[in-house]
Amino acid sequence: MDDRFRIAAVNTFRVAGKGSGGDYFQQGKEHWLIGTLIANPMSGYPEYKASRLSWGIDVMGSIVVEIVTEDGTTGVATGFGGEPASWLIRNHFDRFLRGTDARRINRIGDQLFRASMPYGRTGLPVAAISAVDLALWDLLGKLREEPVVNLIGGRSRDEITFYCTGPQSDAIKEMGFWGAKVPLPHSHFDGPAGLRENVAFLAAHREQVGPDFPLMVDCYMSLTPTYAIELATAARHLDIHWWEEALHPGDLEGYRLIKAAHPGVKWTTGEHDYGRYSFRRLIEERTIDILQPDVMWVGGLSELLRIGAQAEAYDIPVIPHGSGPYSYHFIASRTLSPHCEYVAASPDGHSLRPVFGDLFVGEPLPQDGRLTIGDAPGFGMTIRDRSMLIPC
Repeated sequence: MDDRFRIAAVNTFRVAGKGSGGDYFQQGKEHWLIGTLIANPMSGYPEYKASRLSWGIDVMGSIVVEIVTEDGTTGVATGFGGEPASWLIRNHFDRFLRGTDARRINRIGDQLFRASMPYGRTGLPVAAISAVDLALWDLLGKLREEPVVNLIGGRSRDEITFYCTGPQSDAIKEMGFWGAKVPLPHSHFDGPAGLRENVAFLAAHREQVGPDFPLMVDCYMSLTPTYAIELATAARHLDIHWWEEALHPGDLEGYRLIKAAHPGVKWTTGEHDYGRYSFRRLIEERTIDILQPDVMWVGGLSELLRIGAQAEAYDIPVIPHGSGPYSYHFIASRTLSPHCEYVAASPDGHSLRPVFGDLFVGEPLPQDGRLTIGDAPGFGMTIRDRSMLIPC
């Protein structure tokens, strides 16, 4: 084995401070204006209704994984999972990495996936694998002196077009994005009055952006099939471009029901699905119009590529959830992924801010809703300030 590719060390860190790194929820309570109401799976409990942070989804925090070869070349990636994810990588996954040829990404990924099964087949262990996989791709790009997009098939398009997820659709339109996705404020727990308020909320956004601007709705796993059908019916006149993650990710039968009720409406999901097995039935049954895996949660870029190949056999677009440059390189390489998501990371949702905050030098930002992948090796990012990293 060429020593340039032999892995010598695997380092894990927590990220100090709020708003930086791969945990989307480490933004602080000021994010998107205090009091922004977002329907969520805990909406049935009044004390946890107003803020997603109130029920603890921000407790783990961001991690950084560094993989170093014998010649000192370093691949780096961020993700979520905090100290539990770092513990898995340091105490278990390290044995499949140290001393191994970094080019053997498929073999390493398969070993990590099979070895992690006692911890569970979704969630935290898969997120930990994702961070390792992304660090490996970054490392390989630096060793090859190529951007990751060139390692996964090359550019299918020179420019990526973005939609933006944020609190105010008019601000998103003014910033030049292709479309806007807004969070739904109420769920079935709020009854008929909440449904009327949802329609009024979406009608106000439609009025702000006009009739021809794509408007999407993020339901964040908060609805039931019956309510989703009623809401789509009541909002039919608003021309919603898609309804995202209306149901619990495991409710495949529910997605079949809502698609049958509204075959002409686009339904999307996948953000909280993990690994290719979770996507197989979604793809085969064609109940979902667009798949949205998160590359930092689903198992990394390697697993996203497998899911993308499955979906392309059924002509189903894959538009990943968030994840900044990790998604950009994937999108740029695909022929069936027409757009990319930018999640407004600024506190007010009115301005552009790096998805990973101050963590990296080199994270690109969309300009007028568009972006071209550069030629920097790997994902093109390096750690800005190592004092932000706390070994764990």
